[in-house]
Amino acid sequence: MKNLRTCKNGHQYYKSSDCPTCPVCEQERKPSSGFLSLLPAPARRALETAGIVTLHDLSKRSEAEIMALHGMGRTSLPKLRQALATEKLSFRQE
Repeated sequence: MKNLRTCKNGHQYYKSSDCPTCPVCEQERKPSSGFLSLLPAPARRALETAGIVTLHDLSKRSEAEIMALHGMGRTSLPKLRQALATEKLSFRQE
């Protein structure tokens, strides 16, 4: 059952889960370019929370470390590999 909620910015939205994230605020803060713009919101937030905001930051981590982040899903990994390859970077080898 979906409940009507209001975020701290006054946006009203319906949500059935306990997740406190406002979809309107999340859409407003989604980057328009860069590798973070390719990812779904949970994966993007996971990287940002871990301090990974550039491809150079990402290249310092292994795939296993990235997959261990809460919110990171399997569909995001190929997108991250491609973004790294575009800049001639790769994940750190374990």
